[in-house]
Formats: sequence, structure tokens, C-alpha cells
Amino acid sequence: MVRAGAAAAEGDRRLTPDVLSQLREAGLLRMCVPSAYGGPEVDPVSMLEAIETVATADGATGWCVMIGSTTSSMASYLEPSWARELFGDPASVAGGAFAPTGTGTAVQGGHRVSGRWGWGSGTSHCQWITGGTLTDRGEFHLMMFPAAEVEILDTWHSLGLRGTGSNDFAVHDAFVPDGRSVQPLRSARHEPSALGRFPNFSLLAAGVASAVLGIAARALDELVALAQAKTPTLSQKPLREFASAQIDLARAEAGLASARAFLHDEVAQAWAAVSAGDPVAVAQRARIRLACAHAGEASTGAVDLAHRAGGGPPVFDGSVLQRCLRDVHTATAHLMVSHRMFETYGKLRMGVDADTSML
Repeated sequence: MVRAGAAAAEGDRRLTPDVLSQLREAGLLRMCVPSAYGGPEVDPVSMLEAIETVATADGATGWCVMIGSTTSSMASYLEPSWARELFGDPASVAGGAFAPTGTGTAVQGGHRVSGRWGWGSGTSHCQWITGGTLTDRGEFHLMMFPAAEVEILDTWHSLGLRGTGSNDFAVHDAFVPDGRSVQPLRSARHEPSALGRFPNFSLLAAGVASAVLGIAARALDELVALAQAKTPTLSQKPLREFASAQIDLARAEAGLASARAFLHDEVAQAWAAVSAGDPVAVAQRARIRLACAHAGEASTGAVDLAHRAGGGPPVFDGSVLQRCLRDVHTATAHLMVSHRMFETYGKLRMGVDADTSML
């Protein structure tokens, strides 16, 4: 169904109602909601596999699965009564933006918030929308707004991931009561599950990397299918018989498989530590982020190779290979898989001071 709905999502710049209905029913948009609140509470490695599987069918849908599920991890930071109000309904989906471009003023019982945020992936199908906010007390809060109080702005005319509907959104003097916001860098987790204790930025980065890996896997599938029938200009044999295409495909497959194994191994080690009641050390979190950056680099390389080997057909808008190219380069613009993480990891490995607050 995701594959069948991909072209319509691309054209409409949002997921189709049928696909959204199936994602909700499967719990794929809220995989990190604790079981205490009726959620799936999926372990991190299984979540990464699910994100990649959906992204292989369609990058934009996989991205929305990633955003919805990683945002649902905020349920562990909320007091139980608020967590149940926001995430207790199995149909409830959350998404939004982390960047603190909103402003908040403390008032009796909460804050008055105004602001505009970019990159609101999936906000058109969310019941709750989050926005990073700096308050007049100098605090960073991730405010949570009911969708009815949020204005969605038609700004998502993008290179790739068009089906995510990652429009700008705004609120105007919205009241956010105490308890309906979290401070991710400071707030205590109220839900004691192992998933609730897993490092949040590690979870987000691994989710982004898995969506990117799925996009790249689809590009290689498309190249294999194209190579069966395509005969390059001035050639007498199909593309599948070209040694250069065979070797490039094999190297790209090896690169993706290696990146996936690295990512899953690091996340699994962190999950084992958390499940045993131990914290995830900075060094371990840094290796997860290294694996995420590596997955981004391996994925863009694989998609670029597949697009180049495909020759003429990918230049047309209906080509899935072209969509994969646009999607992967849009997805890897995300901070969580930025090439800057190579520098951060190198500093830590060399014993040089580095900012670890976002690990």
C-alpha cells in the first residue's frame, strides 16, 4: 500500500488517507509510546528495522514513521496524566520541530507561546504538534499544542521528501499549561521503562539514519530492475551484463549492509546497557552518532551511483530512481546525520574537548 500511494503523496505533498489509516492501525506512527499508556513500546532495533522497511517502500512515508515514533518518545518525559491525555488514544500522533524558534512568557499556570517553526514533517496528520520554545526565564521547552491551535503554512515546495508535508507552522499567543511541555535536556523521565531511559538524541539520529538506509536500498532495487531491460545507447547488450554496473552494485550493497550492521550493533549494545539498568556512556552515544553519519554517507553514495548507472530514464519526474536521489539528499540535510559528526567523534576519540549535549 505504501508503494502504491507514493506517487500520490509526492503530488499532494502529504501522505494519502489510506496509507495514514494503515500506519495508525499498525502503530507505526507511535512506536515509542510506553505500554503503560497503551503504546507498542517497541525496542530500538525493531523500530529501526520497521522504519527502514517502510522507507524502502517510500522514503517520505518512512520519514513520517520515523518522526511520529521518535516524537512519541516524549511520552516518557510527561507526567502520567498528561502522557495519557496526549498519547493514550491509539490514533493519536505527534510531530513538530525541536528548534527553539518560539517565544514563551510565563503566566499563571503555564506559558503564552507564539512562534513559527520550519520542517514540520507530518504535522498535517498530527493531533499534537511540538515546537521548541525559549521562555522569558531563559528556559528551553518543547511545547505541545493541540492541532486546532496550530496554523499550517503552505511552504513545503521541496527538492525531496515531498510527501512528508514538512510545512512551516505557527501558533499565536497559545496557552500551554504547566505539564504539557518538557525540557528534553533537563526533564526527568516519569516512565521507568527501559525504552524511556534510552538516550533520546541517539534514538532520533538512528531513526533518521534508518530512513536514509531504506531510501538507498530502494534505489539499488530500482537499478537492478532497470538493468534487466535497459540497453544503453550504442550497445548490443543490456545494462545487467556490464561489468562496471555489476561491480558498482556489489560495492554499494556492501556499503549499505556494513553501515546497517554498524548502526544496529551500536544501538543493540546501548539497548543492552539500558535494559540492564546502566546508563549509556558518552563514548557509546558518540559511536551511535558516528554510525548514523556513516549510514548517511553510505546511502547518498549508493543512491548517486544507482542514479548515474541508470542513465537516461531517471531524468524524468516519474522515475523512482530520481525520487530516491531527491529524497536521500533532502534527508541527509538533517542535523542528526550531518557530516559534522565525524569531527565530533574524532575530537572525542583524540581526547579533544567537544560539545556532547546533543549526543
